[in-house]
Amino acid sequence: MAPPLSSASVMDEQPLISGGLVYRLTAGVAVLAALTVAITIGGRWLGEKISLAGHTADIKPITVTIGEDTLRLAANTIRFPSERVSGVAERADLYLTWPQMQGYSDADRLRFDDISQASSLIFLQLSQSTMSRDMSGRLEPIYSHLMEGDAFAGPHGLTAHRLRADAGYNGEVLLTAPRAGEPDYVVRCILPSSPDQATSGDCQRDIKVGKDLSVLYRFSSHQLGDWQRMDAAVQSFMKTRLVDAAGTAESP
Repeated sequence: MAPPLSSASVMDEQPLISGGLVYRLTAGVAVLAALTVAITIGGRWLGEKISLAGHTADIKPITVTIGEDTLRLAANTIRFPSERVSGVAERADLYLTWPQMQGYSDADRLRFDDISQASSLIFLQLSQSTMSRDMSGRLEPIYSHLMEGDAFAGPHGLTAHRLRADAGYNGEVLLTAPRAGEPDYVVRCILPSSPDQATSGDCQRDIKVGKDLSVLYRFSSHQLGDWQRMDAAVQSFMKTRLVDAAGTAESP
């Protein structure tokens, strides 16, 4: 009869790793693997969202009614995601490349994301008119009474007029130019002391299109040399996106 095993012998014969520990280790590895996959997929998704920063390259049409006017706009021209919804709206904010007059695209991503390249964009704000006249129409009845001092030569053949600070135009100048057969061109700007201090929206002008739509557009003073071409381009862009009573818009 074999002698009974000592407690030390029993311990020697037990497996070094128990079945329970193997199970727990296997489960832990599986969880870590799942987390790794989730982080990889989630990180890629989050990275794409961050890189887009609210932009979209989608050109699907969005039909927006503002006051008495209806417009058909490509989604990638609408600046804010919350406004890329068809229906009635109080306003719509757009951004376009200059001079192409195109919305966001992957090829032009840096022009929308890099602040140093933002001067090549135009920003438009569409809303129902609250005034009977646009900026050109307000020159004589309003702005002429807010000027102070003598007019002086502005950039690119424009005439500059200082505006009274107490009228709420601190630091702004009014730039004007005559146009054959049309009211004078009028734009308000905060002219930088040096070109490198220009911003993406230090000039602004508003026009009226459609039945009762006001289009305020902002651009960099770097682009003042294109004032004639830009004004015509903005008017053309808007007119080709107005929807008529039959529900059709002109082709851009």
